Amino acid sequence: MTDKQLLHLVFGGELESLEDTTFADVEALDLVGIFPDYDTAFNAWKGCSQRSVDNARMRYFIVHLHRILDPENHDHASD
Repeated sequence: MTDKQLLHLVFGGELESLEDTTFADVEALDLVGIFPDYDTAFNAWKGCSQRSVDNARMRYFIVHLHRILDPENHDHASD
């Protein structure tokens, strides 16, 4: 039996300000990728975040796609 797939999306972009999460240019978002588990997504997020450390308005995010795809059948503690 295989473990349940817990897909995660990593993306980022430059924010209009440090006070919120409104992107300055949605068309310029960096879609890093979709990853099979949180640990892999976290490593991708961390790498992108470290590369953009000189730009305070550049932020990367991890989206738990499995929560969106199957909102009734997931365990928040396992991801």
